[in-house]
Amino acid sequence: MRRRIAAIAILLWAGLAFAGCASYQAQAFASLETKNHSAVTPGQQTAEWAVKWWGPRHEAVNKRLAEGNVDLLFIGDSITHGWENAGRRIWDRYYARRNAVNMGFGGDRTQHVLWRLDHADFSGLAPQLAILMIGTNNSNGTDNTPEEIADGIVAICQRLRRRLPETKILLLAIFPRNPGPGPQREKNAEASRLASRIADGKMIHYLDVNDEFLTEDGVLSKEIMPDYLHPNGTGYKIWAEAIEPKVAELMGQSP
Repeated sequence: MRRRIAAIAILLWAGLAFAGCASYQAQAFASLETKNHSAVTPGQQTAEWAVKWWGPRHEAVNKRLAEGNVDLLFIGDSITHGWENAGRRIWDRYYARRNAVNMGFGGDRTQHVLWRLDHADFSGLAPQLAILMIGTNNSNGTDNTPEEIADGIVAICQRLRRRLPETKILLLAIFPRNPGPGPQREKNAEASRLASRIADGKMIHYLDVNDEFLTEDGVLSKEIMPDYLHPNGTGYKIWAEAIEPKVAELMGQSP
């Protein structure tokens, strides 16, 4: 009898917790209507070093999407873009067989991802999973506050839910940067924490694997990220292995 009561109590607690997350998510999505700062305002990339390739890359991604057979999306900035370079061998091992599409663009901020999602050709697509990690480029100097960065991340999740309602989202904490703890790393950590509150454990899931890249005292090694921002081959291997159990779970596969 006691076990039955305990089991019922656990189920009730889980139900209330889910309802609370879902309620917060709805409120966070609704609150975006009152936000008008840069992180939530869709726009194309205008950096001089990127304009020549950014548009053509967007067109190439749309062409790949139009071909269909897409089960997994990776969405982000240069760190995600790097799966095509330093991370290629690991990508081929973990994600090529999953019909994955790389929607990472170097230099992108949340506002650029929003524009790309607004102009993406998702016709007839229903990927099983979208993996999102974005925001570090919004954290430079005084460009955006942690709250604004979180707004941008939440806005991206809202777009994905609207445009791909059958697709689950795995939201990753913004990766650590710089050799050791400091203001920018703390800003990104706070933005990630704020954005994580929209995770409902059903369609939006949150995962922080940042400790996998750091020593016990918070040092980021050049052996993992040579410029203290972008992973090398070792870093991409750490990334893939850290998220693999969750990716397999959300895609209904064996790790």
